[in-house]
Amino acid sequence: MAAVLGGDLSVVVNTGDDFEHFGLAVSPDLDTVMYTLAGIANPETGWGISGETWNFLDLATRLGGPAWFRIGDRDLATHVLRSERLRRGERLTLITADLCRRLGIKAHILPMSDETVRTIVYTPEGALAFQEYFVRLRCEVAVTGFAFDGVERARPTAEVRAALQHPALAAIVICPSNPFVSIDPILAVPELRDLLRARNVPVVAVSPIIGGAAVKGPAAKMMRELGSEVSATAVAAYYRGLAHGVVIDEADAGLAAQIEAMEMAVRIVPTLMRSPVDRHDLALVCLDFARYLASGAAAQ
Repeated sequence: MAAVLGGDLSVVVNTGDDFEHFGLAVSPDLDTVMYTLAGIANPETGWGISGETWNFLDLATRLGGPAWFRIGDRDLATHVLRSERLRRGERLTLITADLCRRLGIKAHILPMSDETVRTIVYTPEGALAFQEYFVRLRCEVAVTGFAFDGVERARPTAEVRAALQHPALAAIVICPSNPFVSIDPILAVPELRDLLRARNVPVVAVSPIIGGAAVKGPAAKMMRELGSEVSATAVAAYYRGLAHGVVIDEADAGLAAQIEAMEMAVRIVPTLMRSPVDRHDLALVCLDFARYLASGAAAQ
């Protein structure tokens, strides 16, 4: 999307994963989007910075510090500067915008809120902070539900509102992220769903489930543990009432009729992104699908 739209793209990013580590404010999702669009992300891990070194973490571990969450030397600079500026009372949104500007990013990366929201994972053994579950325990425990601590006090930022209310807004795309812990925290921010529904523009959701499995991460595992079918149909049902259309992979073409029965249009294309070309092509598909939905052809 960034390659296609440049400065016309706004990305509203989950901050429920944010936490403090070594006394520093860490924003994993914001940083992954920022590093990716800056062209410095580590393509092998899907997180962190390419060519990273680990001198800080090695010595911190030797001195008795925790090693379960890996902060590299280059990544550390982001967390130190963000933490210092937050302590001075600056807004996370403005800090993020400045970091993006310095990294040459044209798109607008927007935290879902400047207020603190923390994802809590419920398990049979008790409640866990998200990073404890996701990184320290490697998603190995079963989940029974989720909560977003502090979300009732959060509000969409002025920048998020401006992006969603922009007169030139042509489409809203729900990316193929984990619905429970990457998308739901955003949608749980009070007024956010209302802002989405108030705009008379197509909302397109891209399924993160292909052929009954998640491309990466614990989405499929979570769906099974919560008693849901692991399918693109289940993803569509999750976004029913919000999304007008769903993009699914060719492997799930047989599910199109089920999704259409939920009064959502379907676009069937290869959705597995193995390369920048694949990402570019999928972005074009989403935009073309949105234009098709906006034309009213889907309702005919």
